[in-house]
Amino acid sequence: MRILLIDDTARKLGRLRDSLIEAGFEVLEESGLSIDLPARVQNCKPDVVLIDSDSPGRDVMEQVCLVTRDQPRPIVMFTDDRDPGVMRQAIQSGVSAYIVEGIQSARMRAILDVAMARFESDQKLRSELLEREQQLNERKRIEKAKGLLMKMRNCDEAEAHTLMRRQAMSKQQKIIQVAEQIISMHELLKD
Repeated sequence: MRILLIDDTARKLGRLRDSLIEAGFEVLEESGLSIDLPARVQNCKPDVVLIDSDSPGRDVMEQVCLVTRDQPRPIVMFTDDRDPGVMRQAIQSGVSAYIVEGIQSARMRAILDVAMARFESDQKLRSELLEREQQLNERKRIEKAKGLLMKMRNCDEAEAHTLMRRQAMSKQQKIIQVAEQIISMHELLKD
């Protein structure tokens, strides 16, 4: 497993790096957090981003949000900050595991496995949510097209749906494509 290691603590980085190596991980980079975290993730393409921070601030959270939005991957944060508000903010930003105190190489594999599992679960939920939103938007567009067709052809909803379905089958298209064509044509002709 390839790990991008970020450290913005006053402690020596070597402690965390040594724990990772001892647990059998490949450490790709070690450095303090800077404004280029998304670029570093893009360049390194790690399996996991591991951040060691005394108390993650707003800048750290913004960087995590950018990575989560543009290049999603598990992010594990080791910190000494027990503040529940900071924990919530870290999780909302995209942190998969928030570990307070304690870097023990014996626990490292389990921590990263949990982070990977949580990340995969979150990604699945996000994907399902996006799919449902797309289906809902398509359903709205189809209903709008049916309404336009009902007005143009002076027909009921069932007949409008049948007309759209027939057109989709004859053109080997999806019904949403026919709906978009009806809406586009209506927009073009309504002037």
